[in-house]
Amino acid sequence: MPRVCIYGAGAIGGFLAARLAQTEADLSLVARGPHLQAIRENGLTLIEDGTTQSHRITATGNPADLGPQDYVIVSLKAHSIPAIVAPIQPLLGPDTAVVFAINGVPWWYFHGLEGPHTNHRLETVDPGGTIWDGIGPERAIGCVVYPAAEISEPGVIRHQSGDRLPVGEPNGARSDRVRALAALLSQAGLRAPVRPRIRDEIWIKLWGNASFNPVSALTGATLRQLAEDPLTRDVIRRIMEEAQAVGEALGTRFAIDIEKRIDGGGAVGEHRTSMLQDLDMGRPMEIDALVGAVQELGTLVGQPTPTLDTVLALVKQRARLAGCYS
Repeated sequence: MPRVCIYGAGAIGGFLAARLAQTEADLSLVARGPHLQAIRENGLTLIEDGTTQSHRITATGNPADLGPQDYVIVSLKAHSIPAIVAPIQPLLGPDTAVVFAINGVPWWYFHGLEGPHTNHRLETVDPGGTIWDGIGPERAIGCVVYPAAEISEPGVIRHQSGDRLPVGEPNGARSDRVRALAALLSQAGLRAPVRPRIRDEIWIKLWGNASFNPVSALTGATLRQLAEDPLTRDVIRRIMEEAQAVGEALGTRFAIDIEKRIDGGGAVGEHRTSMLQDLDMGRPMEIDALVGAVQELGTLVGQPTPTLDTVLALVKQRARLAGCYS
């Protein structure tokens, strides 16, 4: 049976752990604080579709307790990853794959991507190449996270919506390890197709994250309000147009048009984006991976991003003044 460790048992990590606890995986969690204590004492509880299930799962705050894994699923926010490069090492054997279930432009983006920028390192999401050198892009498996969940209280995860988790190798191969991962996730009741062009999936989600998130943090508006107000919808549209031009310059294919993407965001309803929630809670905001990295990619390919640049400058200052960005 595969050894699987979820590194970061927050809302998404906890949801994945509760689902994977129902499979053949030899499962463990790395968590911290009251959440870790609650999981140890009472198990990990998932509330989903009106039902409540608790699972006893090996949980620790020290990865060295667990030993090498077949898969490590990192479900932290992008800006937290450099800090775990040292503590994650005991989990990494010679063939360990690391699945990055995160939002935004991944640090490994140019690994396995043919063209003039092969193996280019992104300073915005991997300052100084800490992750690239410390974990290694050859371990990376791409993943796009569509489920939404929240921590109701320590040890308790409430699933809100979504079950899609597309995965893919950076070089597009249908490797044994990515097919085995997809099969395990499917066994957990998740829709986990193997995508030969995982970056296309990343950009579809990034489209919304790079536009809705910062504008929501600046205005306090929900997704529906942003999509329905003509003025904010126009700002969202212009950011998406700029992001699409950057993505296409890098070879990305966008399967839907901008208006449908905005409508899809608005259809989620009175949802406060993760960036707005982080601002409200005084937590670090994912500005670099969701917005700053798009700007960096635009500079790399010579594609201007004037609207995104303006919104990025404003949201950075808003976050700094709130103590949510440094």
